[in-house]
Amino acid sequence: MAICLPDTQDDSPEIPISLTRVGVTGVKKLIQLERKDKRPIILVPTFDAFVDLPNDQKGVHMSRSPEAISEVLESVTNDKSMEVEYICAEIVNTMMTKHEYAKRVEISMITDYMYMKESPVTKNKTQEMAKLIAKAVGIRKNGEIKIRKSVGIELIGMTVCPCAQESVKESNKTELLKFLDEETVQKVLDTVSFASHNQRGVGTLLIEVPEHKEVKGSDIIEIIEQSMSSPVCELLKRPDENATVLNAHSNPVFVEDCVRNMMERVAKKYVDFPDDTLITARQENQESIHRHNAYAEKVTTLGELKEELNIN
Repeated sequence: MAICLPDTQDDSPEIPISLTRVGVTGVKKLIQLERKDKRPIILVPTFDAFVDLPNDQKGVHMSRSPEAISEVLESVTNDKSMEVEYICAEIVNTMMTKHEYAKRVEISMITDYMYMKESPVTKNKTQEMAKLIAKAVGIRKNGEIKIRKSVGIELIGMTVCPCAQESVKESNKTELLKFLDEETVQKVLDTVSFASHNQRGVGTLLIEVPEHKEVKGSDIIEIIEQSMSSPVCELLKRPDENATVLNAHSNPVFVEDCVRNMMERVAKKYVDFPDDTLITARQENQESIHRHNAYAEKVTTLGELKEELNIN
């Protein structure tokens, strides 16, 4: 004889206060995404899933969120056209059905993402690692559900401080003028690289993906790498190392510059996306001469961004 267990989540709470986000974090799953004529992509993402809770319900049905994640991942395993942001959108849609009381549902995932690149001079192929991010938010209003999805990358690069470099350059200029004429000194200054302190930069770019549009992870990686002083590479022989250092020191950037560079590249590449497309760019530079880090961020819509940059 089956025992009927009480469902206390549907009871009224003692304190009738609504909650913004209730759910589960740290749900790990394995995804194998099949690709036509290519090897499958194996991901082990971590999911966070949340719903809002009305003030007349004691608790959410917590198991329904990881259940929705499992059901969707099982159904999309062999779908060659499914991107990670669409997987998140499907999870949101399933959670909306399971959590019929929720007006807002949110899912996010992050996973290690391996991609191939070549070292700058010797062209050695190397496996590089980034963080692949996907998010989806569903809003239920007047019986209709609207889902907005985003995809992004977190990537390590290299930055060189412009301020310190200018200080070193000015000091060297003063020393050179002690035994060289001004014209020769200027030629030296225009030719050689000057020292500065370096930072390991962590760039993150998240782009909303409108319906019938595509945002490739490889394009986001390129935007982030080009927005710092130099990309970095897991395998560097001496010529590669030399080229990386010289390239970085010829392109010094502040943490603020990195975010602005990312935003400008996004505005130009995705100029045909809707104006309400949400863009998030952030940069954290891990300082080498300070105990603190430097941080910059911008969250905006594509329309606002194009207006700032005067792009039609």
